[in-house]
Amino acid sequence: MKILAFTDLHDNKKAIKKIIKDAKEENPDILICAGDLSNFGTNFKKLLLEFKKAKTRLLIIPGNHETGDQVKNACKKTKFAISIHKGIYQLGKYLFMGYGEEGFVKEDKEFEHLAKSFKKEIKKDSKVILVTHAPPYKTKLDYLETTKDHHGNNSIRKFINLTKPILSICGHLHENENKIDKIKETIILNPGKGKIIEI
Repeated sequence: MKILAFTDLHDNKKAIKKIIKDAKEENPDILICAGDLSNFGTNFKKLLLEFKKAKTRLLIIPGNHETGDQVKNACKKTKFAISIHKGIYQLGKYLFMGYGEEGFVKEDKEFEHLAKSFKKEIKKDSKVILVTHAPPYKTKLDYLETTKDHHGNNSIRKFINLTKPILSICGHLHENENKIDKIKETIILNPGKGKIIEI
């Protein structure tokens, strides 16, 4: 499985062009956006449609700059983009589980409730890939040097500890773009403006 993942582009047209170029050259199985494609939702649909040029299916969640409904409605008008916010997309044995919008809370009761239904869908041979906008708590991806503290989501960390995904893709904290960490055996990644992942 080859993934081209990215996050927090915030209407960066240069970055979008590079991702599309990389998609054509690398031929990934799937594209994944971990939120904040736009700046406060401006021109979201237009930005999304740019990725039609990549000729690869795109899984996307909203960041804190978009709403779930905005992403869902825009995706419905395409044949290549799928919103996985609060949902699951299956590709063979791979289960892509998505949760976006929020980026600023340590405990998220809505995600914890959703996590119960996510867990029920995981089979013995499932390979889970978790896509969230917020990073999990207490990793290299949620630590900010400016505050000397962790700012991630503990509800997401608990889910990772419980279900052991093979990969967790997140974003939100721009300072930690391209950083990689692990929670037990789960690889945690902020792909920044575009990263190829082979699993």
